[in-house]
Amino acid sequence: MNDQPVYIKKKDEKKQSFVTYTLMLFSVMACFLLASCSENKTSSSLSGREDDELVYASTKDIRDINPHLYGGEMAAQNMVFESLVVNTEKGIQPALAQSWDISKDGKTYTFHLRENVTFSDGEPFNAKAVKMNMDAVVKNLEKNAWLNLVSEIKSTKAVDEHTFVLTLKEPYYPTLEELGLTRPFRFISPKSFIDGTTSKGVKGYAGTGPYVLKEHKKNQYAIFEVNNHYWGKKPKISTVKWKVMPDHQTILLALQKGEVDLLFGADGDMIDGDSFQALKEAGQYGVTVSPPVGSRSIVINSNQPITQDPKVREAFQYAIQKEMITEGILNGTEQVAHTLLAPSVPYADIPLKQKTYQKKKAEALLDEAGWKLKEDGYRYQKDKPLSVTIYYNSDNAGERTISESIQQDFKQVGIKLDIRGEEKQAFLDRQKTGKFDLMYSLSWGLPYDPQTYVSSFRVASHADYQAQLGLKKKKWLDETIKKVLVEPDEQKRKQMYQDILTYIHDENVYIPISYSVTKAVYNKRLKGVGFHVSQYEIPFDRMYFSS
Repeated sequence: MNDQPVYIKKKDEKKQSFVTYTLMLFSVMACFLLASCSENKTSSSLSGREDDELVYASTKDIRDINPHLYGGEMAAQNMVFESLVVNTEKGIQPALAQSWDISKDGKTYTFHLRENVTFSDGEPFNAKAVKMNMDAVVKNLEKNAWLNLVSEIKSTKAVDEHTFVLTLKEPYYPTLEELGLTRPFRFISPKSFIDGTTSKGVKGYAGTGPYVLKEHKKNQYAIFEVNNHYWGKKPKISTVKWKVMPDHQTILLALQKGEVDLLFGADGDMIDGDSFQALKEAGQYGVTVSPPVGSRSIVINSNQPITQDPKVREAFQYAIQKEMITEGILNGTEQVAHTLLAPSVPYADIPLKQKTYQKKKAEALLDEAGWKLKEDGYRYQKDKPLSVTIYYNSDNAGERTISESIQQDFKQVGIKLDIRGEEKQAFLDRQKTGKFDLMYSLSWGLPYDPQTYVSSFRVASHADYQAQLGLKKKKWLDETIKKVLVEPDEQKRKQMYQDILTYIHDENVYIPISYSVTKAVYNKRLKGVGFHVSQYEIPFDRMYFSS
């Protein structure tokens, strides 16, 4: 009986703060509704706002949206810059390339470019511009090493105005998927280059996408307007105002006042689970949730003194009540995860042992590892306490709440867990150093999973790489990942992925928590709200306001 999760008790504990917050939230909403009941419900809540202007609230500034670098918000980059192909629910589809041919040996890709396309500065989009952009990405290998395609490119050639040839060193099966990612293979006008490169910045942000960046006031707002040069179907939303609001409660109040039209994001970075549920139940807003887009997990560092012990890492797996997180914190919006990647991810539907909450098993494993329980409720090896630290991005309230839940569970089996939130850049810098025991982690979701995400396990600046350094077969793991990306035989590739994912699973380097989703809350007049394949993109170009 002691091994069973105490669902109701724990959920009630987690809901205490939620009840208080919900009462406050509904009180504010009630005031707003009473104040606005006499107004025309279809009128804009912002004076002077046009009917086709959308205000999006974000906790993050767009920053530098150079499509070849990584400092900017991907949703903003996607509005302005396009790729040769695009990843969709139906697979790879044409974008700036109308069609393409692949040689029999899988090494040469010939792209037939769309005609009559110009950048927003009037510069023609042609094979020469494609080559210039491709070469800029390849030359900046240090920044782009995480994406294996960059290292696989042998040569680029502009055959004529609308024919571009990409030649690889060896067949690389995810070529088209990676060309369609939000960055770095997006195209910026040659006029925006500085001294023939983009690696140190750009002169401007002229792309071929449906929107252009008209104004940007750092950490306050950005204004995007429809690109008059756009080759495709022009969006019905003529203006998108990206409003920076770092405080989550301020965002909620702005939504209630009608000052913003859309909240959109994954992993609680825009809206936490409790607030989302309260807004959904209020019935005053449109709400929608994507299918699972990625995997939420805790990465355990196998190269740290305490967590290098396989028995300790395994004990951690059995000590966590995942259902309490998905139900009590995430309000049932996400499914419990038992594997690093969801079975729906290509090559990830493999037979792996489920490691569910078993308190006695966790205790037994810790006993076997030599960590003995003392009167203070914590475990020790001689006089050394079983104490570890988990790090998370302090900008994300959801990550802290989940960490606190794990802290409670760990305490029940004698593990002392310290929780430390860090500003995003410090959090990323810590990944590079490997100075962590546990770290909050998210897979990248489709179209990155599994190939691009798994490939990043070999990149030293990533937490995954650092966490795997203590594994006996780390060298084999990296070599197998390298091989699977260039394996042309589908069955062999499938077996290699099974070997990779099974090894990671059995070594308990990750504690899968849930399969994350993207959430949207919006003005009910706003239609066409949906999701791209990538969780990092927002389909503003599909949205419109009803009359």
